[in-house]
Amino acid sequence: MRQTIAPRVRMIVLLFLAVTGALLAGAGPAAAHAALTGSDPAQGVVVDKAPTQVTLTFSETVSLNDDSLRVLDPKGARVDEGKPSNTSGTSYAVQLHSGLPDGTYTVTYQVVSADSHPVAGAYTFSIGSASKTSVSVSDQTAGGGVVGRLYGFGRYMSYAGFIVMVGGGAFVLACWQRGSGVRALQRLVVSGWLTMTAATLFLLLLRGSYASSGKVGDIFDLELLGQVLQTKTGAALVSRLLLLAAAALFIAVLFGAYDKREDEEKRDLTFGLAVGGTVVAAGLAASWAMAEHASTGLQPGIAMPVDILHLLAVATWLGGLAALLVALYRAPVDRPVEAGAVRRFSQVAFGSVIALVATGVYQSWRQLGSWSAFTETRYGRLLLVKICLVAVLVGIAWISRRWTVRLGDTAVVAGEAGEAGEEAEEPAKEHVTAPARAGESTDAGESKSAGESKSAGDSKGAGDSKASGGAGDARRAAQLARQQAAVDTAREKRLRDGDPHRFGLRRSVLAEAGVAVVLLAVTTMLTSTEPGRTELEAAKAGSSSASSSDSTDSSDSTSGALTLDMSFDTGGTDGKGVVSVDIDPARTGANEMHVYVTRPNGRGFDVPEVKVAFTLEAKNIGPLPVVPDHITTGHWAANGVQIPMAGEWKIAVTVRTSDIDQVTVSKNAQIG
Repeated sequence: MRQTIAPRVRMIVLLFLAVTGALLAGAGPAAAHAALTGSDPAQGVVVDKAPTQVTLTFSETVSLNDDSLRVLDPKGARVDEGKPSNTSGTSYAVQLHSGLPDGTYTVTYQVVSADSHPVAGAYTFSIGSASKTSVSVSDQTAGGGVVGRLYGFGRYMSYAGFIVMVGGGAFVLACWQRGSGVRALQRLVVSGWLTMTAATLFLLLLRGSYASSGKVGDIFDLELLGQVLQTKTGAALVSRLLLLAAAALFIAVLFGAYDKREDEEKRDLTFGLAVGGTVVAAGLAASWAMAEHASTGLQPGIAMPVDILHLLAVATWLGGLAALLVALYRAPVDRPVEAGAVRRFSQVAFGSVIALVATGVYQSWRQLGSWSAFTETRYGRLLLVKICLVAVLVGIAWISRRWTVRLGDTAVVAGEAGEAGEEAEEPAKEHVTAPARAGESTDAGESKSAGESKSAGDSKGAGDSKASGGAGDARRAAQLARQQAAVDTAREKRLRDGDPHRFGLRRSVLAEAGVAVVLLAVTTMLTSTEPGRTELEAAKAGSSSASSSDSTDSSDSTSGALTLDMSFDTGGTDGKGVVSVDIDPARTGANEMHVYVTRPNGRGFDVPEVKVAFTLEAKNIGPLPVVPDHITTGHWAANGVQIPMAGEWKIAVTVRTSDIDQVTVSKNAQIG
């Protein structure tokens, strides 16, 4: 049984609201994309003497302000001084007061990662011995609360607006140029532009509070807004607004003068609009790529163009799908969407899916780094859901393609349906004209009465009769217009539903649109979720830090081995990793040393050279160089490493990843 348009439209709206509600209800604090991979002093460690500074190392560069790094004493008072500074690469330090007493100290941090997401956390270390502290060390969250949820909603709407605007314009220009004169398509594309513009302004206002305090009252803080404009994310949002102004001109030309041009002029204008529209759409996509995931991590020079292509493929496919749905349901009878236009979109969508799969495979490898990350990280699990949704969407698209092949010639269908419609309209026309005839009789009677009254000399009665007749004509005209509109609406519906293949295509495209709404929600959640590669690296660093802390405590009591983990970045290709140094038994005299070099995902890999040096700065001893032997992939070892006396030794490791790329990282440890 065929249903009316209204229930289907209501179903799409309800589905959109349900997905948006689930997105907001399930959106906890935005997961950080930069992870804390190391600290000095390490988490939970007990040091003999007070350090002069606290250093934090992240998985990527971060942005700081004056309060980004804080160190609090057991009573909660700040003991840091000066502004935090970048010491090297992804390491940041804050200086401490001199002569700090023994006790447990709390380190808190709140920074913004290079891909625009806020990062917050806290941990403790102790001087001399552990003590009670009044500072809560529960994990801090950033980007959460009401502001975080509003920011997530704004991101969803900006993506939706971009997809509808770009995909709708591409559908008209590449698949159905006659659709530029269809009001429903015009409203669709304009609504996409308005949605993206409003969402961008909304995100610009929210950004300051989202990245710092998270308070609703700070949304309209002009000082915070000024700070946002100086950041990479703020610049991207402003650039997006400028490009939207150019997009408005594109839309005005496409739906204004384009449909009225002659064929030769239209061909030239089509070429110009295609080039200009592609440039504007790519620029809008770049405003995401240059400020978020793709701009950081592995191979950003490749990742950003790939991300732009990925976004354009998504918009062309899903936005074109929305335009096709509107065309199938709302196109007027005199301008229905042709079978050729549907076939052209099918070809465009197929090419978009190919580009989407190719770019998606690269992005998945880049963000996960290992097969295990699919199941061990939240990002991987969400990505599996996205892959399943894309597979379902492709399956429904295959069904739509079959309906497209069966779709008959529109002109023939329209002609047959038109004849049937005209036959069905005859009774309606007779019904509509009946009151008119009755009105004519009444007019005649009224005229006769008026004539008699006039001959009797009653001019006032004649005037009243004419006024009554004029009001009756107006009511009958309004009634006739309503009836004619109802007839026209019914005729348009019969014409749209005249071809069973077209009706089947409408249903399958409607199902595609429903899945696409859910897919967009999952994609938005992915953009605010910590990549699997970073999450695994952070987990490994955390466990290594705990191991280092335990080992240091045991070595202070002259028992057990010492393990130190240090992140490195030589700056070259494939230059990031973690180097681990094991010293056993970590006492004076001969020791056995093992060095392990792993990638950020935890897998071992070989580098051209690894060297270790020991320095006891308090006694001006060293550096004592050690060149370990290569054992197997990612593993070097040396026996009989001599430590001449007990003390706090600086252990420096030099890692060379190419002929010109090398770096030296170091840590202090108590040996003996």
